[in-house]
Amino acid sequence: MHDLRQPADEAADEPADEPADEAADIRGFARRLGIPGLVDVHTHFMPRSVLDKVWAYFDSAGPLTGHEWPITYREEEDRRVELLREFGVLAFTSMLYPHKPGMAAWLDDWAAGFAARVPDCLHTATFFPEPEAPAYVRRALERGARVFKVHVQVGGFDPNDPLLDDVWGVLAEAGTPVVIHCGSGPAPGPYTGPGPIARLLARHPRLALVVAHMGMPEYDDFLDLADRHERVHLDTTMAFTDFSERLAPFPVVTGLKRLDVLRERILLGSDFPNIPYPYAHQLLALERLGLGDDWLRAVCHDNGARLFGLPPRA
Repeated sequence: MHDLRQPADEAADEPADEPADEAADIRGFARRLGIPGLVDVHTHFMPRSVLDKVWAYFDSAGPLTGHEWPITYREEEDRRVELLREFGVLAFTSMLYPHKPGMAAWLDDWAAGFAARVPDCLHTATFFPEPEAPAYVRRALERGARVFKVHVQVGGFDPNDPLLDDVWGVLAEAGTPVVIHCGSGPAPGPYTGPGPIARLLARHPRLALVVAHMGMPEYDDFLDLADRHERVHLDTTMAFTDFSERLAPFPVVTGLKRLDVLRERILLGSDFPNIPYPYAHQLLALERLGLGDDWLRAVCHDNGARLFGLPPRA
């Protein structure tokens, strides 16, 4: 399998495989594991005007990370959806997030329309600390939202802001998962890190939080939170890849056993399309952890299927 063996730094210097070959490689990975496909809880679809700004940020991310950050799948929206389907991704998300007040409700409207026309996308919504947040979060749930995305770093807000008290209460009661970028990678913010999330969970222990990027770089701290809170999950987005290992290496000596113990609460995430390497490299990064096929089956399909009520593996 070419893509699952090619290191990310080499992939950046060589011509990419034809999409059909890449898709065949990824489908072969799932077939070897005996799973019907992948459940990816961390993919990005958003209005084009917003996506263009996100891509511009990554285009200039070299000074921030010390590494160039090319967008591997800089395609039109329809083609990006088609690629995920070719890869055998059974369910994915439209992770989107506001960076200022007055933006979240508009993004939620867009995401509802996207989910309506792309049925394999898990209807995604978002919010921001503002007086209107409880009302539009309830509206999103009524419209069928199945997952929320919060980006503490980009939003620059404390997840414990009093304006969000009712929002967290509603989401905890509904049991709706919230994918939250709260780790301090790729650059720390005033409210990133495990402290604010620990305080949030102390007040709302039933929240179904999915810590994005395994909490990079505070891996151990966020694994501690998952140990203490049975509804806390972590997604694999960019973790363990060659790119991220250069920036924030995972503590394999202390962490591998913990990944195995928590295998039912680790979820596949990719950050597609905003990744600086082929999609298949994320799968390689998981495979080379050496935790075995049962672990890979759980992470790449079973856990996400269970969390979102998708058909179980036969």
